[in-house]
Amino acid sequence: MFGPPSFLIENYLREAGFWHVATIGRGCKLNSKLISALIERWRPETYTFHLPCGACTITLEDVQLQLGLPVDDSALTGFVQSTDWGVRHFSGAGE
Repeated sequence: MFGPPSFLIENYLREAGFWHVATIGRGCKLNSKLISALIERWRPETYTFHLPCGACTITLEDVQLQLGLPVDDSALTGFVQSTDWGVRHFSGAGE
């Protein structure tokens, strides 16, 4: 995301405890070589990174701890409408 989140949703993000998540990474440069290396080691069939030191799986608890997300309140839910829930989207070689 570039720039600050829209002021139209700022209060909703603050109320839900997600404001700090929307501002993570401001002023940080992305290391394209590191990102490429991680992409090459990702195995989507097992949701695992295969590294020289072993396999690494990122869990929802890992994300919660790293981002400091609140998990002691009610679930934040909303209405989602989709007509293609069962359709799998593939990209890349071998299609």
